[in-house]
Amino acid sequence: MAKSGKSAKRKIRRNVARAIAHVKATFNNTMITITDTAGETLCWASAGTVGFKGTRKSTPFAAQRAAERVATAAKKFGVAEVEIKVKGPGAGRESAITALQQAGLRIQSIEDVTPLPHNGCRPAKRRRV
Repeated sequence: MAKSGKSAKRKIRRNVARAIAHVKATFNNTMITITDTAGETLCWASAGTVGFKGTRKSTPFAAQRAAERVATAAKKFGVAEVEIKVKGPGAGRESAITALQQAGLRIQSIEDVTPLPHNGCRPAKRRRV
């Protein structure tokens, strides 16, 4: 009993001209996701998936390499211009943006979407070492 009549569902490559680049820069890693304007993920990369481990994941160079990889993957979808939304306090914020620009993507806008509480939850107690 090999294959039945149904074939596997093939993934359709979408052609997207305009996209949103979400850059999440934490103290330990930098994650970059390219989505279409509806929010559907096209491609993503992080400093960890590029090959960096441990403390080297949090460096600006690792964020730059992740941005280069995600930009080449996004160009396969036909992405020409991006809006950038940056979240988090990490070291890879600026280097990821410049790497996306140098990879040939036209930047429309840069927005900081870091969540800031309007005095919501009580913060964790201060760490004593």
